[in-house]
Amino acid sequence: MKKKILFMLSTMNIGGVEKSFLSLLEYLPKENYDITLLLLEKKGGFLNHLPEHIKVEEVDWYKDIKLVIMNSPYDILKKYLNQKRYLKVIRFIFSYYLSKYLKDRFFYYKELGKDIPQKNESYDIAISYASPTEIIDYYILNNLNARKKIAWMHFDPSKINMNIKFYERLYKEFDKVFTVSEEGREKLLLKLKISNNKVKVFKNIVDDKLILKLSEEKIEDLDISDNTLKIVTLGRLGIEKGQDLGIKALNRLIRDDVNAHWYFIGDGLDREYYQKLVKELNLEKFVTFLGSKANPYPYLKMADIYVQTSRHEGYCIALAEAKVLNKLILTTDFTGAKEQIIDGYNGVICSADEFDIYEKLKKIIVNNLKI
Repeated sequence: MKKKILFMLSTMNIGGVEKSFLSLLEYLPKENYDITLLLLEKKGGFLNHLPEHIKVEEVDWYKDIKLVIMNSPYDILKKYLNQKRYLKVIRFIFSYYLSKYLKDRFFYYKELGKDIPQKNESYDIAISYASPTEIIDYYILNNLNARKKIAWMHFDPSKINMNIKFYERLYKEFDKVFTVSEEGREKLLLKLKISNNKVKVFKNIVDDKLILKLSEEKIEDLDISDNTLKIVTLGRLGIEKGQDLGIKALNRLIRDDVNAHWYFIGDGLDREYYQKLVKELNLEKFVTFLGSKANPYPYLKMADIYVQTSRHEGYCIALAEAKVLNKLILTTDFTGAKEQIIDGYNGVICSADEFDIYEKLKKIIVNNLKI
């Protein structure tokens, strides 16, 4: 009999967590597993990349809950009053201020959860695949039936904002908590008082053959025939990914008359800020924002140097993909970086600092360092 597994994510937007999920699916044969992907919102550039046998569902309650999570308590109370839900007003005020006073969001979500229906179907395993995501983690534990429940953390526990009491309570209830690096596991155990035996390392899967195959696709939207040094970075455009450090390091290289162009693959909330920074530094001719690419590998392949500028990561998939394509790699020293890169052997490690990135890049370029 097939094992029934449910994975839960917010969306299937193009990103590292979603990409790692797609890679994982390749190792779960449909003959053995009946897999459901439950999404808060059924959208994203990777939706069409899901195998046909995966059941994709969208929760029917998130639209209303999202309004509560995203809006101010004042707006929520006003909404409940307009709906004449007076008992709800009292319960909401009590749970909100109790959570604030005790610094434990459990009471807030316990009240919120009363408006979330139970999922009727039962599963062998239910996995919150992008933990910590509060609403998903709470839902998996309290509104869904499964013999085993797993929280899977793809981020650096020391850098992300977590409600400590809430997550100590939640993670004690999960059967297992996966991290994607040894360093990430150690940091999580330092941050939360949870059982050492509960937390296991499950590294992201990278499909070498698929990456090499997809990298052969022709680039249609760029002229890459010139001799300009091509630097590539892949990742969501956000401060945590550190593209601003790369832009500022490039500015120093250009002032040193280095003939280089930096290509950023990905999109995100900070794109406008980064474009403004490029304009302020007069780097429009030297920087290209390529946007999200369902297949980024031809662009990684064209790189003379791959640079990971992240301030923090869980386990950087893009770094692993650059290694598959045998790229010259410079990476900042985020969580898990040293589990992938041996400094001076298969890449160079620097600090998350614009000057150090610049210095290490300049050294690689000037010395034509072969790693």
